[in-house]
Amino acid sequence: MPSASSRWPDDTGTPAPLGVTYLPDSDTYNFALYSTYASRVILHLYRREDPVCPVLSVTLDPRVHKSGRVWHCRIPVTTINDAVLYGYQLDGPFNPAAGHRFDSEKVLLDPYARTIFFPPAYSREACSQPGSTAGRAPLGVLPPRQPTSNQAKERADGPAACPAPTTAPRHGHDTIIYEMHVRGFTMRPNSGVTPQTRGTFHGVIEKIPYLRDLGVTVVELLPVQQFDPLEDNYWGYMTLNFFAPHAGYAAATGGAATETGAAVETGSAESHTAVPQPDPAADFKAMVDALHKAGIEVWLDVVYNHTSEAHDPGPTYCYRGLDNKTYYLLEPGTGAYQDHTGCGNTLRTAHPAVRTLILQSVRHWAEEYSIDGFRFDLASVFTRDLTGKVNTRDPAIIAELSTLGYQHDLVMVAEAWDLAAYQLGRGFPSFSWRQWNGRFRDDLRAFVRGDPGMVPCLIRRLYGSDDLFPDTPAEAYRPFQSINFVTSHDGFCLYDLVSYNQKRNLANGHDNTDGSNENFSWNCGHEGDEGAAPEVLALRRRQAKNFFCLLMLAAGTPQFSAGDEFLNTQGGNNNPYNQDNETTWLDWDLLQRNADVHRFFRLMIAFRKRHPSLGRNHFWREDVRWFGVEGEPDLSWCSRSVAFFLSGASLGDDDLYVMINAWEEDLEFEVQVGEPAEWQRVVDTAQPSPQDIVDPVAPGTGTGATDTDKANWKITEGKGRILVRTRSIVVLERERQL
Repeated sequence: MPSASSRWPDDTGTPAPLGVTYLPDSDTYNFALYSTYASRVILHLYRREDPVCPVLSVTLDPRVHKSGRVWHCRIPVTTINDAVLYGYQLDGPFNPAAGHRFDSEKVLLDPYARTIFFPPAYSREACSQPGSTAGRAPLGVLPPRQPTSNQAKERADGPAACPAPTTAPRHGHDTIIYEMHVRGFTMRPNSGVTPQTRGTFHGVIEKIPYLRDLGVTVVELLPVQQFDPLEDNYWGYMTLNFFAPHAGYAAATGGAATETGAAVETGSAESHTAVPQPDPAADFKAMVDALHKAGIEVWLDVVYNHTSEAHDPGPTYCYRGLDNKTYYLLEPGTGAYQDHTGCGNTLRTAHPAVRTLILQSVRHWAEEYSIDGFRFDLASVFTRDLTGKVNTRDPAIIAELSTLGYQHDLVMVAEAWDLAAYQLGRGFPSFSWRQWNGRFRDDLRAFVRGDPGMVPCLIRRLYGSDDLFPDTPAEAYRPFQSINFVTSHDGFCLYDLVSYNQKRNLANGHDNTDGSNENFSWNCGHEGDEGAAPEVLALRRRQAKNFFCLLMLAAGTPQFSAGDEFLNTQGGNNNPYNQDNETTWLDWDLLQRNADVHRFFRLMIAFRKRHPSLGRNHFWREDVRWFGVEGEPDLSWCSRSVAFFLSGASLGDDDLYVMINAWEEDLEFEVQVGEPAEWQRVVDTAQPSPQDIVDPVAPGTGTGATDTDKANWKITEGKGRILVRTRSIVVLERERQL
């Protein structure tokens, strides 16, 4: 072993890890920043009470403080003068046509900062204009002078040195994904959470009993990485920093949820507890831990395809000022931003520096916050090469993320398209990732609406979309790779899907031009709620139940949006990305008003969980048989009905017989498997509650249903023929055949 004196001195810092790291052995901070084209780098350290004037500035000498393309230095704690904040100023060429946009007056955020500070005078406008942004730009917060949880694990002398986190759950056939916006979930007073936790991570914790009762097993959170609080994007898809939880979702000390994301460090670097402040990292960890204890996985919707710096003249917060040509896809010759995302810029995800940023971010959320899965927004951007052209043969970032997923037991989900590249199914270059299935959404909407020619498409979607995820020896996809959904944050919510033919997006400020024009929606005979007749309102409830029933019966992984279970409405707005108000905040009064629909959702979830044959990890294959009203299925243009039998014997499950009628008239189906007396009706969406779905727990007993109850569910129609009302679904169940 070499002696300590024989090693190279490290007082000038090291190029790894990127970002800022506290080194307890030397009581120093190591700073490392990537920039290919910068000619000068200055590090500034600030006290919290004065984010304008640095208490220490260090100009890095490239002959000493640079290794390759990484600038670095090491600062002893004894010299930082109680600083807790830091930022950079960089100089270099300003030549937009060549891709360079250095501005020595801009204070820049470290892309690897784990916590973000927004000064009182923070201004997106100032960061978008020429001139100094001192005191007006976001800053990084120095990490606390103690080991991180991962460092503690490495340094621990025994198991007591670092408490073990809650074991993360993993789900199979019972996976039910619930897409949720943290703020919108509990922001209304009628959410029932305590006032100071409305719209926060802690608000979600208070609603966990509701989630458990509903039966969901995965919560997929709309973006929670720090986004720009002044950008007017309520959804959170304008990411500012990929490592810090959004400060606006932390419960403010002694008050309501923070509105814009306040400074989140707490006092001096010495104590970090002197002045109570919101702590989004601690709150987020507490939420994840509480969900895990309840048996619920946590997946994150992440946006590694663009940033909040938008297009020119967008703000210069970070990437544009650090290394514009490295971080963004640009048009050759003009330097204009390529926009494959609809948000003004596109990250250059084929570049090694950007790939490293994404990989380190995903690893950070998996290791530091115990996240279970990631849904990658506009993941087709990952297939674009260094020039922006599509390369589906060997995009490195997808292979690297796949390896990271295997190493950390993560679920990887792709939204396999961007503005120009639609790669759903086998077109996306990964055999292991799951994918949002937009075809499932569109085909089910069209079928339930009553469009002609949709029966073959419905069969494909119910079977697991093997046209997109082929069940062949060569490709061997699995049905669970299809994330089946009818609604999501993007588009109509479920109630609006059955209530509006046309979008109502004027409030968004784009003269109703934003949002999709083709929603495959049907208002059931009347546009909106005002003046809707009782029969129209009743049909809407039935259609909502039809959608959810099909979602729960389909092979694949089901997902639905928070609030759909009690018919929450957004007033016909199908793109409320900037509506941080009662348009998007869930109205929990509807839970009582639509208790019958909520009951149906809850029991359909339980029904799917009881039947592993529905959500099996391979396709139904020989266990499924398709029928028509009688005889073979009618696949003609005019057909709007189909039935299927699913044998559960191979999984020790009961058998199911499903009859689906999207026609304008009642149809009488023949049950073509078994004897009528063997079957019992368990779902009928045409019936009023509670006859629409059987509760296997007898009312008022807390025990299993009685023999009398079961007898009442038996099929009594003559000769095994079942009347299926117009626009309804009937599900029969037969005890497993030994």
